[in-house]
Amino acid sequence: MRRFLRFLIRFLINLIADVTISGYEYLPQGSFVIASNHLGFLDVLLLFYAIDRPDMFIPVAEKWEKVALFRWLSKPLNLVFIDRFNPDIKALRKILHLMEKGNILVIAPEGTRSRTETMAEGKPGVAYLAAKLERPIVPVGLYGTEDRKVLDNLKHFRRSKIVVRAGPAFRLAPLPARQRDQALREYTDEIMCRIAVLLPEKYRGVYRQHPRLQELLEEGSAAA
Repeated sequence: MRRFLRFLIRFLINLIADVTISGYEYLPQGSFVIASNHLGFLDVLLLFYAIDRPDMFIPVAEKWEKVALFRWLSKPLNLVFIDRFNPDIKALRKILHLMEKGNILVIAPEGTRSRTETMAEGKPGVAYLAAKLERPIVPVGLYGTEDRKVLDNLKHFRRSKIVVRAGPAFRLAPLPARQRDQALREYTDEIMCRIAVLLPEKYRGVYRQHPRLQELLEEGSAAA
């Protein structure tokens, strides 16, 4: 079933989109975290398309567990339903267990699709999870998946131009015992700015003028 679904995803994506992928050389061996921006419904499928590995799993909002199709897809696509608004100990334990087994976690720090078609503010919960896992983090910037653009192209029988770019892996230091809130904010900004540097300027949203992004651009960190 999993193999068939992944084949179906690739077939459908190739049918409706022209996808350019770069940055495979930045994917480390073993277990790691992928942190991506989130523009549209296609984003999750694009990551399965770009990184065709059975050990990859994605946390999704628990509201989708009420949808029969998502419940059916949860096992073959390794979906983990999680409460985005409250501490979800059960889901956290499952994620930690999967990572201990050497799997790949895909997270969207914004928590949901952007309403502005640009980067929204990242949530500190993702930085907490990434720091706790102590795994390499691979930033991924994708664009061209905005729902409005994809639907308009479908109406006119055009394939959407989509870009998926991975950047160099990095690590977060363990969270300090004191001033954790400040550290989480800094960690969140680090993750988001490393994603932003992979995107054209018009997609960088609230991080467009962030000092850390400017540093990364000056360093030439795979800037778009």
